[in-house]
Amino acid sequence: MQKNKVTCILCPRGCIIEKKEQGGTFEFVGFGCTRGMKWAKEEFTNPKRILTTTVHVKSGEIEFVPVRTTKPIPKEKIFEAISILKGIEVLAPVEIGSVIVKNILDTGADVVTTRRVGQKESLDN
Repeated sequence: MQKNKVTCILCPRGCIIEKKEQGGTFEFVGFGCTRGMKWAKEEFTNPKRILTTTVHVKSGEIEFVPVRTTKPIPKEKIFEAISILKGIEVLAPVEIGSVIVKNILDTGADVVTTRRVGQKESLDN
């Protein structure tokens, strides 16, 4: 099913932008600014999202570290990227901004950590 309306997320106004097709050409109506029109065109033709998830940490003070892509990736690649990250384990300590996967799925986006995770203290004192 093809959607014909989206709510712009660029500012608090939340304009309802509609895509109208006539004779093979598209027109966008309802946007309050040119940024909204540009965003709506991309949302209809090539939607992208920032991926946020977690990666397992071995010997860390916590079991998982939050990660995100450095830029939006195509929406249709999100689940494939999650599958790749599900199989990755990093060794503590982990610093903020550590690159976990470079250029995931050839999207030009790296997957980086968003939190520091220290090494688990040994119980053998």
